[in-house]
Amino acid sequence: MKRKLVFATNNAHKLEEIAAILGDKVELLSLNDIDCHTDIPETAETLEGNALLKSSFIYRNYQLDCFADDTGLEVEALNGAPGVYSARYAEGEGHDAQANMRKLLHELEGKENRKAQFRTAISLILDGKEYLFEGVIKGEIIKEKRGDSGFGYDPIFKPEGYEQTFAELGNETKNKISHRALAVQKLCEFLQR
Repeated sequence: MKRKLVFATNNAHKLEEIAAILGDKVELLSLNDIDCHTDIPETAETLEGNALLKSSFIYRNYQLDCFADDTGLEVEALNGAPGVYSARYAEGEGHDAQANMRKLLHELEGKENRKAQFRTAISLILDGKEYLFEGVIKGEIIKEKRGDSGFGYDPIFKPEGYEQTFAELGNETKNKISHRALAVQKLCEFLQR
């Protein structure tokens, strides 16, 4: 019998991406599936902390095995920013990917060092025990947006070893090589023990 796991997110893009990566390895439940309509606050100072806040909330309130992630884009020339604030980097209301990219590109104007990495932290809670997994993909921020697939910073992030951005590579390729894919792969390997 497949293990049931709640993925503690309201982000439809993330849910779709994780479901594609996990395939039929587990029965993935969304927050909607468990009738959770709470916007779980991400108030920690680290990706790991935010992931744990979300997974702990679900386990504490629903007593279900679950996992949550948080992802950040860490730019070397900006001392790791936007990092934990990646989704709300441009501030204002909601998560405006276009505004976030504009702000990041503006802050990198004139800078030669455009090295960056996407980092995903996953907090898994099984039977009350917490486990952490991390995935990192290095690359660089290009000077203008390219590509139509993906979400967030995908149009301006070019992973090492590729000439295309995540948005140009398409979801199928991205889901095999991304930071989230690497973290989820570690999660899957752990679950198959």
